[in-house]
Amino acid sequence: MKPQHYSKQAHMRPVDQETRTLLMLFLAPVLERATDWANLEEELTKRGYDLDFEDGRLVISDSYTGVAVCCGSDVGHPLRTLSERLGRPKLRADHTGHFARLS
Repeated sequence: MKPQHYSKQAHMRPVDQETRTLLMLFLAPVLERATDWANLEEELTKRGYDLDFEDGRLVISDSYTGVAVCCGSDVGHPLRTLSERLGRPKLRADHTGHFARLS
């Protein structure tokens, strides 16, 4: 069972250069090949990741633990760039308005 979502950014450690490089090699192609938001979410899920949004950032989390791994900008694909290519994502926000998921 997936843990409750708390502020992922507050619990996300800074990504060191080696980890960033490995994440870029593994995740950047998925982000580059996405045809739309649903496709991106599906492809990340196949690889064991969740797609979340927090305070205007795209956050990629480990599906099993719920722990944030990185932001899209950490792997060279900030939310702004993806939104320009895939369109504005349709989101369902939580009660605080800080955390959202694709609807």
